[in-house]
Amino acid sequence: MILDGLVTVILSPVLLFQAIHLRHRALRLPEADGPRHGVVGDGPPLRILIIGDSSAAGVGAPTQDAALAGQLATALCPEHRVSWKLIASTGATTPTTLAALEAGTLPAADIVLVILGVNDVTRGGPMVRWLATHARLRALLRDKTGARRLYISQIPPLGAFPLLPDPLRWLLGRRALRFDAALHAALQTEADTIYVPLPDTLDPGDMAEDGFHPGPVIYAEWAKEMARRIISDGPFR
Repeated sequence: MILDGLVTVILSPVLLFQAIHLRHRALRLPEADGPRHGVVGDGPPLRILIIGDSSAAGVGAPTQDAALAGQLATALCPEHRVSWKLIASTGATTPTTLAALEAGTLPAADIVLVILGVNDVTRGGPMVRWLATHARLRALLRDKTGARRLYISQIPPLGAFPLLPDPLRWLLGRRALRFDAALHAALQTEADTIYVPLPDTLDPGDMAEDGFHPGPVIYAEWAKEMARRIISDGPFR
């Protein structure tokens, strides 16, 4: 952490230039098209709520069927009658998500998936404050949905994102690893909360054309890993 801070100070003009340049030249892809709720499959009922940022919203996939939510429902439907709902938006952070959910109502759910962290990492806030906010979000989700399990996805490895130039990629990659490790450690004391790592077979070449979001192949593998863990942890009623 001290090394990262020192590097940030030394390279701050370069990092600022790279960040501004990226903001202007980065390809902005839309969120995946299609319904954000549905019912599929047969078997024991399973209600799923998916909360998150642009990756949860399916940026990088043409439709929700090819994005994480649709792929997850497809992976689970041989075992369950899946009722799913997606609440996600591009640019969402843990604090903005918490504020939005505090102000609204949430459906009852057996399990909740949380896909957040990338924007918290890139926007540079203190990790300790972020961890506290994430804990408040988890408490709110339990209270408002009655979920038996919360599944928290790994923060993606920003150091492998093709869009980012070095040294910005190196710095954000280290920061993402640090945030993710701290979150993983914090979840160890919560019996109803499951940390789900990304598949280690993911290929950066399968990312979306913007070099920052997953493509359909990655969404499919991510959904399979989530589904495998969910099925092994059931039943939920």
